[in-house]
Amino acid sequence: MEERRQDKTRSAALEYHEYPRPGKLEIRATKPLANGRDLSRAYSPGVAEACIEIKENPNDAARYTARGNLVAVVSNGSAVLGLGNIGPLASKPVMEGKAVLFKKFANIDCFDLEIDEADPERLAAIVQSLEPSFGAINLEDIKAPECFIVEKLCREKMNIPVFHDDQHGTAIVVGAAATNALRVVGKKFEDIKIVSTGGGAAGIACLNMLLKLGVRRENVWLCDIHGLVFEGRAEDMNPQKAAYAQKSDLRTLDDVIDGADMFLGLSGPGVLKKEMVAKMADRPVIFALANPTPEIMPDEAKEVAPNAVIATGRSDFPNQVNNVLCFPFIFRGALDVGATQINDEMQIACIEGIAALARATTTAEAAAAYRGETLTFGPEYLIPKPFDPRLIGVVSTAVAKAAMESGVATRPIEDLGAYKRKLDGSVFRSALIMRPVFEASANAARNIVFAEGEDERVLRAANAMLEETTDVPILIGRPDVIEMRAERAGLPIRPNVDFQIVNPENDPRYREYWETYHDLMARRGVTPDLARAIMRTNTTAIASVMVHRGEADSLLCGTFGQYSWHLNYITQILGRGGLCPHGALSMIILEDGPLFIADTQVHHHPTPEEIARAAIGAARHVRRFGLVPHVALCSHSQFGNLDIDSGRRMRQAMDVLQSREVDFDFDGEMHVDAALDPEIRQRIFPASKLQGAANVLIFAGTDTASGVRNILKTKANGLEVGPILMGMGNRAHIVTPSITARGLLNMSAIAGTPVSDYE
Repeated sequence: MEERRQDKTRSAALEYHEYPRPGKLEIRATKPLANGRDLSRAYSPGVAEACIEIKENPNDAARYTARGNLVAVVSNGSAVLGLGNIGPLASKPVMEGKAVLFKKFANIDCFDLEIDEADPERLAAIVQSLEPSFGAINLEDIKAPECFIVEKLCREKMNIPVFHDDQHGTAIVVGAAATNALRVVGKKFEDIKIVSTGGGAAGIACLNMLLKLGVRRENVWLCDIHGLVFEGRAEDMNPQKAAYAQKSDLRTLDDVIDGADMFLGLSGPGVLKKEMVAKMADRPVIFALANPTPEIMPDEAKEVAPNAVIATGRSDFPNQVNNVLCFPFIFRGALDVGATQINDEMQIACIEGIAALARATTTAEAAAAYRGETLTFGPEYLIPKPFDPRLIGVVSTAVAKAAMESGVATRPIEDLGAYKRKLDGSVFRSALIMRPVFEASANAARNIVFAEGEDERVLRAANAMLEETTDVPILIGRPDVIEMRAERAGLPIRPNVDFQIVNPENDPRYREYWETYHDLMARRGVTPDLARAIMRTNTTAIASVMVHRGEADSLLCGTFGQYSWHLNYITQILGRGGLCPHGALSMIILEDGPLFIADTQVHHHPTPEEIARAAIGAARHVRRFGLVPHVALCSHSQFGNLDIDSGRRMRQAMDVLQSREVDFDFDGEMHVDAALDPEIRQRIFPASKLQGAANVLIFAGTDTASGVRNILKTKANGLEVGPILMGMGNRAHIVTPSITARGLLNMSAIAGTPVSDYE
């Protein structure tokens, strides 16, 4: 069985690398090359202009070429993963994989360079000759002690960052994990005794880093395959090991482990025995990082030290020490400020950023990627997960700041806050476009009631609101269920402590609520008994009554159920005083910017007046995002060429808009391609009043609008913000069941904007 499983895993891995095309990388052009004009700019004669600028000012290479975002992953294949010296060609899949991680996690472009050279000085010379091509160098899988020589020579001669990830990447992540582990066990770096196995590049670099964090040199005991590294030992020594030689008569790991506060293993399987763990200090920290089999399995260590804090290099145990937490983000920060090196200050800033993230509340995105795992800071969660989207913003900004403060940045960033927001926007695609809305909502703290308060997405959104905004969440749900789910999700918030709660099963305002609902609906066939039942079971109706009574400023619902069902109760209770639904507006964030679509939910077959109102409402909301609305009324008919129902209604809606003298440009009826492409529109109808590409598409029915919305989300990787319910004075919004926790946070910001800004 096990053999078949291994064969299947091997086949799957090989197929992954071979199909649909060999390898994991490709090169894509970033500029158009569609005609002679493009060719003359990309190559001769236009390219000469960029060459001249760079000749006069070498720093302009970052302006006119990809060098400022280009890293070389360099290896000679002499120490690959757990495979050893397999040579440069066989190492290529690993280096390609490293380049993919750079691109995935930090949008850094890479070339992997496998160099057939074992001599460290010659290899260093080759790497040095690459400086004109790259903004930074990542040395990878070069065996010790040659790796120390190569890196030293390159750093001395080169004016760009040179970073040996096996050394420093491992050291940084170990430093972050150790920082938090000691916090958990209540110890300090300067007080602990460390016993380490493994005198290779990673092991030595980790010890060097721990010294920088405060560990005393005399408290470090280094062992390798030959035993303790001691003064006077001649066997298998080098200057890096000798720096940790102890003046001692002890000779074995078993001899020196007594009373150790921390074991750091970067050696091989089974090196640390249970009997040795039993000799360690109380609450020992054990980093058994050998792969694939650690120095001791966590369950074995726990048998003799149940309160041990353990990290490994494996993903199937808590606290995986994984270099991907570090290298993409330290390079991102270094490249963006044009750093000439990655120095100690930058590395320590990276450690502090990683460690701090683990102590913060876990994001919904990380929780979704690691469903079922405990992601609450403590013994089993010392460092964040690689798919925590906050890493790039927090860590890269810290690194860039440290580079500037330590004087190695050649292109300092003036506004680090704006830089961090830009980085966050690269992973949270809604971050930049939502910024004006969040800023507007910050001007007035509003109470937002969530109808489905027991949903984990709602709990995460509420927690984020409390951390990031001035708005106050109110949750409808059972207190014990909410508390249990918040605790299970690793959220610090608790009902009736951090936020108000409305318990449908037992709330002191129950009588007031059902009487209010009955007063509103008595002449619509709602009896007192029915009002009582609805106020016990229908959380959307409860939330609407709260908004009606002024106990909340706006409500959010729809994480489950049908949109029209929720809309019915909202309209019953809040559709008064001139408020009525004008339509649902969905913003779809695409690679080239946002596109607004209406009406996706409310009016299945809108009248011309309803179409016009949807266009007016959409234009108002577009301005909330700091954008200028350009509205297209879309139909299968194009500027009167077909006598069909949608065309007639759109033409009549045009008349309504023209009579209102609205303050935005619009035109119709037209096809979607004419709306989005000004050249097509100019060819078909030169007199069009619409300026440029439309960013608001108004359709003649929800079938079409919703279909376009879903196609863009599914096939164009569009990210939705919304739907935004227009016409209700910003007092209610109905989301869809596919919404994420961040989507709910975005909608809470929209709901948190004062009513006067919207309607």
